[in-house]
Amino acid sequence: MFLAERIKEAFTSYLEKVGLAWWVEIFTRHPECTYYFGPFMSAKEAKLAQDGYIEDLEAEGAQGISVQIKRCQPQELTIDNSQKPGF
Repeated sequence: MFLAERIKEAFTSYLEKVGLAWWVEIFTRHPECTYYFGPFMSAKEAKLAQDGYIEDLEAEGAQGISVQIKRCQPQELTIDNSQKPGF
């Protein structure tokens, strides 16, 4: 099982480098932030993990939560949108 985990991690790392990894992107209105959790090998894997991230953010007092599962290459894992015009 250890070898299988290492292969999965290596493949996920490769997907991330070429922009094909899946991420959980969570927007919150309070605080006005965007959070990225991942990378994941598949959209299904990301979707299965999203509830835990939402629960953690709710426990920290986040409100107005919306979620997207998408392929991307986030440059930052937490972005403060309160300083951005038009958010």
